[in-house]
Amino acid sequence: MTVKAQQRPLSLKLLINGFIIVWFVLAAFPFLWTLWGSFKVELDFFSIADWTYALTGERTKAAHGSAFTDAGYYGSWVQEEFWKHAINTLIVCFFVVCTSLTIGTLGGYALSRSSYRYTVWLLIAALIFRAMPPITLVSGYLLPFFEWNVWGILPTTIIVLVAINQPFTLWMLHSFFQKIPKELDESAKVDGCSQFQAFRHVIIPVMWPGVITTGLFSFLLAYNDFAVTSMLLSEQNRTMVPEIAAYLGTTYTEGNVMFAVAAVVSATVPLFILVLFFQRQIVSGLTAGAVKG
Repeated sequence: MTVKAQQRPLSLKLLINGFIIVWFVLAAFPFLWTLWGSFKVELDFFSIADWTYALTGERTKAAHGSAFTDAGYYGSWVQEEFWKHAINTLIVCFFVVCTSLTIGTLGGYALSRSSYRYTVWLLIAALIFRAMPPITLVSGYLLPFFEWNVWGILPTTIIVLVAINQPFTLWMLHSFFQKIPKELDESAKVDGCSQFQAFRHVIIPVMWPGVITTGLFSFLLAYNDFAVTSMLLSEQNRTMVPEIAAYLGTTYTEGNVMFAVAAVVSATVPLFILVLFFQRQIVSGLTAGAVKG
């Protein structure tokens, strides 16, 4: 078969490239439109009279002398002190990821190397717990948190998020450990390592991509959570997502939509950077199932 015969037809190439372009535009449009609108005033971005005002910025020009303005970012980050909620989010995410990975790594390794029958039942119980809606679990924490006067602070929210996230972390890390041959543990013991030393010096370096992948999913759960954080945190200690919802206001309080739009862009950009930075580790972790003993 000649090289020319192996090449794809031009029409097929055009079809594939066209599909990729259309898919990319549809996927990226909501974020790009929100990013564009975050530099407009509300009367332009949500104009009922003429949607083209969102493009030209006629009322933004009239109000600020330019088609673009950073009033939304200034209002959210400086006026409403959105930076405090960003710091709260980082604190919550850091401790949730560290705690979940520590418990999940040790537990997943122990369960993957255990020969007892109860191992399967522990994993099934964890799966059932994870399948329950988080909002039903939060209600059980409210009464003791109120009685102990620990409601509304970050540590209690971290504890609840870890409890909700731990079954998923345990299952994911357990599956990664199962793909690693047990012969590695035995070889390390023959060389004089204890069980923990074999785990630390031999197993963890092999499955490091799996740990990073699991940690990223744990981070996203804590970062994007709304139900748990909105119920367990006070107004002063909110994370970013509940605070963005607060900018929209309620039937009793007036909100500022452009503050919310600017805050949404601010909260989304770090996720893009994080995924781009760890993309190789994520792909390596998701394809770790190819490891064979």
